[in-house]
Amino acid sequence: MKTGLFFGSFNPVHLGHLIVANYMVEYTDIDELWFIVSPHNPLKNTKNLLDEYERLDMLKLAIAGNDKLAVNDIEFSLPRPSYSIDTLNYLETKFPENEWALVMGTDTVKTLPKWKNYEQLISGYKVYAYSRPGFMLDEKDIFPNLHWFKDVPLVEVSATFIRHAIEKGKSIKYLVPDKVIEKINADGLYHKK
Repeated sequence: MKTGLFFGSFNPVHLGHLIVANYMVEYTDIDELWFIVSPHNPLKNTKNLLDEYERLDMLKLAIAGNDKLAVNDIEFSLPRPSYSIDTLNYLETKFPENEWALVMGTDTVKTLPKWKNYEQLISGYKVYAYSRPGFMLDEKDIFPNLHWFKDVPLVEVSATFIRHAIEKGKSIKYLVPDKVIEKINADGLYHKK
């Protein structure tokens, strides 16, 4: 079974994430996709990062009913900050029958040389990239295990935009699944304190 791993903060999950995930399981050879919630991405500021269990719960609500998508909290029990190669090494021992592919935007592909043991990562695993506006790949970004899907439909929305909208009391309808909006409102998530 080929499992796509979509790493991220998902702070919060939004329709852009879900569209990419659905594309990968419907239009590529990926059989299932796991959202890997990163408690602490070493390349990102954690100042505005919501508790990882809250982010995990929002993802579960977002994908409920889709048996090709799953949420995984594997990094919650691993040392922090989270490094993808360590997570992959752990998954290899726990699920030796799976074939793994990393799902990421072209913006993230361009940062791969900053990742821990990135040579091992790009030589040992397939990377399924989707285009992000302003981040086209050039010759120096291409490597043999890279599969670039240029026709993934994109919604230009960011979690940062959504957090700021919530802080300002603006509607996030159509940007985030309704069940996630209900949780955000019920629990006062991202609202100014």
